[in-house]
Amino acid sequence: QVHLVESGGGSVQAGASLTLSCAVSGQSDSIRTMVWFRQAPGKDPTFVSGISWNTNEAGPGYVESVKGRFTISKDTAKNSLTLQMNGLRPQDTAVYYCGASGRHLRAIHRQADTDYWGQGTQVTVSS
Repeated sequence: QVHLVESGGGSVQAGASLTLSCAVSGQSDSIRTMVWFRQAPGKDPTFVSGISWNTNEAGPGYVESVKGRFTISKDTAKNSLTLQMNGLRPQDTAVYYCGASGRHLRAIHRQADTDYWGQGTQVTVSS
C-alpha cells in the first residue's frame, strides 16, 4: 500500500509560480513511476508529467502544453515528489493529483494506469 499527500496549491495571477509537493509513504519500493495528473472542471484527468521513481529508466516527461514551464523532480531519500510550475496560465487551473504506478512511464496515459492517488490540490490561475 502506498499513501500520497499533495500540498502547495493555491490561487495566483497569471505568470506566477507555484510548487506542488507530494509526500510518499508506505511501500514506496513498489513504485516504478510517479506522475502528476490534473483535472479541470467538467473534464477528465489528463497527464501532466512523470518520472521514474527508484531508477532513471524514464523521464522526466511532460505534456506539450507545460514543457519549458513545469519541472518535475524527485527526492527518493525523502520520499518526496515536486512539480515546479512557472509562468502559470489560466488554462492551468485544475485539481492536481500525484499518482504512483507500477508501470513504465510510457505505459501511463490515463488515471486508470496508476495504482495510487492522493487527494489532490487545487490550483487556480486568474488572468
